[in-house]
Amino acid sequence: MLPYLAAMADNWLHAAFTDVSRYVTFAVGVWLTLWVVLAAPLAGRKIREGRPPARQLLIEFACSIRSIMIFSTVGLISFALFRAGLMPGPYIARGLGPVWFWTSLVLMVVAHDAWFYWTHRLIHDRRLFRTFHRRHHRSNSPSPFTAYSFDLGEAAINALFVPLWMLLVPTQWPVAGLFMLHQIVRNTLGHSGYELFPATRDGRPLLPWLTTVTHHDLHHAQAGWNYGLYFTWWDKWMGTENPRYLERFAAAVCRPGREVMAEAA
Repeated sequence: MLPYLAAMADNWLHAAFTDVSRYVTFAVGVWLTLWVVLAAPLAGRKIREGRPPARQLLIEFACSIRSIMIFSTVGLISFALFRAGLMPGPYIARGLGPVWFWTSLVLMVVAHDAWFYWTHRLIHDRRLFRTFHRRHHRSNSPSPFTAYSFDLGEAAINALFVPLWMLLVPTQWPVAGLFMLHQIVRNTLGHSGYELFPATRDGRPLLPWLTTVTHHDLHHAQAGWNYGLYFTWWDKWMGTENPRYLERFAAAVCRPGREVMAEAA
């Protein structure tokens, strides 16, 4: 029993350290790069005037670390099932070759986007919002540190996706690691406050199926719209995309006297 508990504790510590390292690296890195080093050259791409106060950033950081502790705790489900021989997926996936390695990563990202969209809409229900999602929306003007600034219930909902996926779909552990890397990159950039995505000459998103920074920033400003995480298709299919999204995106990339990112291409 003691070796098993020691293994569980070791797995928890390793997962927590890895996730904290990823979060700190990208949250601080995006903040430092965009808000300090490139603040002047990217001034034309800033979505909102002003910046959130330092107190907000500190609270977001603390809440994100708390969320990561929840992620690591829920992640023990996967580890326990794997150790018990009840999750053969990683072994199966290893025998399916490199094509399935990359295919499973793409499918995992697409499935997570669906999971996020529908659970996100669910916790916006007035009966659930205050308990599950209010903390995240206290960041009306988000920052890179907002990425994991969740209430405990929302952190648990987000954490459940990986154990469920690993249980149901043959997936190698390195794929799950790449998925988590993709998630934190998109999350910190999506809350960065600067429109970083390329645009066409007339100010429309060059990659319209991807959620831009403006897309998610509008969700923080007007919570009844734009529930998607990586892709815009669920919002388009379900009629929940903010009707002023394209106008706001164009404003972020086509301000007078500033070039659209795509024009130099």
